Formats: sequence, C-alpha cells, structure tokens
Amino acid sequence: MTAGLSTAAGLTGLAAAAKLAQRYGLVPPDGGGLYGPGATLTYAAQRLLTANSLAREFPKSLISKPPFANPVAPLGAEFTRLQAAGFADWRLALDGMIARPVSFSLSDLKQLPVRRQITEVVCEEGWSYIAEWIGTPLVDVLNAAGVLPQARFVVYRSFDREWWESIDMADALHPQTLVTWAMNDGDLPVTFGGPLRLRVPRQLGYKSVKFINQMTLTDSLKGFGKGLGSAASEVGYSWYAGI
Repeated sequence: MTAGLSTAAGLTGLAAAAKLAQRYGLVPPDGGGLYGPGATLTYAAQRLLTANSLAREFPKSLISKPPFANPVAPLGAEFTRLQAAGFADWRLALDGMIARPVSFSLSDLKQLPVRRQITEVVCEEGWSYIAEWIGTPLVDVLNAAGVLPQARFVVYRSFDREWWESIDMADALHPQTLVTWAMNDGDLPVTFGGPLRLRVPRQLGYKSVKFINQMTLTDSLKGFGKGLGSAASEVGYSWYAGI
C-alpha cells in the first residue's frame, strides 16, 4: 500500500510539474509520450535553478593528454577541397529570425570577441576529456546578425546535413557557449570537429556538434525534422542534456 501511494504521489507530482512548466513555456520539444513528464521536469527544474550557472573550468595542468577523439567518417570531396585550402572558403551562414541573413568566414569570426575556456566534454557513452577551447561566444555571433526578440531556439547543422541539434536561448546567450575554431593553442583539428564546432559545455557532448556551417533562429522547432528538436532526439536521446 505504501509503495502504491508513493507511486501515485510521484505521478501526480510529475503531472502538476508538467502543467506548471507548460504555463511558463518550459516544455522541451520531446516533452510528449511516456517519458515526457520526466523530460519536462528535468528541463524546467534546471532552467529555473541553474539559468546562470557556469560549467566547471579547469587549470591547464588537467588538460587531457592526449584527448579522446571519436572516429570521423569521410565527409566527401567538397569537404576535402575546403580542407586543402585551409578552410578559407568555409562559411557559417545564419538565417531565420535575424535582422538580415549573414555569412561568416573563419576570419570574420576571429575579428569578433574571443574567449578561451578549459572545459570537459562528457559523452553519454561514459568517456570524457578536458581540453582548452578557443572561439567566439555564440552570443556575439548572434548580436552581429541582429537576433529578433521572438526567437526562442537556435538550430545548428553539421556539414554533412544529416546531424543537427538545437538549443534554447538560455544556452545560446550563455557566455560559455562558443563557436569554437581552435583547441589547445592550435587550429581545431578535423578529428575534433574542425574547422568549426559549437561547444555547449553545460550539456552532454552530443550537443556540441562538429563541422557546423549553418544556424537558424526560430520560435518553434515543429518544422524541423520530426519536431523533437534534434537528430539525437529522433534516435532516442533527450533533447535537453544538461549536466
């Protein structure tokens, strides 16, 4: 009887939390289905409690030697051409809810404010490593494009067009979210997502998409893929992966 009452109370609490989250616009795009209330509670609670929190930063002495790199599948002839030219023709294009569509080269990004941080990549598969990431805060890229006030999410895509993710504006405007173009005092290696990788250190590693070349500002994620907020969500991962 005690177990039954506890379960009922827990389910009631989840339902109440879900209604409260919906009232304040804190329901994640994958907030439906069997696990939806749990995903909603996690996202809403972390947004309310840790909105301005920082991911832990480490001293240089703790940088992993060597850092772990996932294997990178061949990205095709066009990527090879861009790489051979030192990625001089690589562009990060922004569209959607911005004052004007804009495209940044690597040189353009390096003219914007630069931030360095030593943070940890934590993978859902159980491994992690610490590295120094150097890049342009995403907030400065968005400010240069003129984000419209109704924008709620940033959708970002990898060069291969198959892998894409999104974050809300709380992470997009966070000072530690970087458009990263260097690592450990050198150019960002291709094996780690070079020439451009979005680093979202307050979330699990799959949110830090490699080879980014397009971003879209939007007020809804329903028109992207299956409406779950990311390619990762479409194969079973949580859209919000806060750590």
